[in-house]
Amino acid sequence: MMELTRKGEYAIRGIVYLAQQPAGKVSLISEIAQATEVPQTFLAKIFQSFAKLGLINSSRGTGGGFILGRPASSITLRQVVEAVEGPIMPNRCLLGTGSCERDGHCRVHPVWKTVQSHVVGILDGVTIEELASK
Repeated sequence: MMELTRKGEYAIRGIVYLAQQPAGKVSLISEIAQATEVPQTFLAKIFQSFAKLGLINSSRGTGGGFILGRPASSITLRQVVEAVEGPIMPNRCLLGTGSCERDGHCRVHPVWKTVQSHVVGILDGVTIEELASK
């Protein structure tokens, strides 16, 4: 649900690495994997998810590799995490009406909504550019 898995951690490492590269530099998956200490095959799967969402661009063949799909200043930590972990939800009741038999009268539901709102707000407030510059 809300736990950041190893996949999420690796995703952040990989995209921050790309953001730290000079503008226009295409990076090989082997280079990124070595620099971030992430298994290459695992990172390749993560980057496939990123490419589908436009977070990164990939090219094959000679001179191929990976580059950010848009400026690091416009990619939030939330976008990166949700790309590999799915929506941020502290409890299944936030999936929608009917996902919990108590959703109509649960006293804790508003608390979970507040938790979700705060976590999402924090992650939306951090860009990959900020992380790359630290």
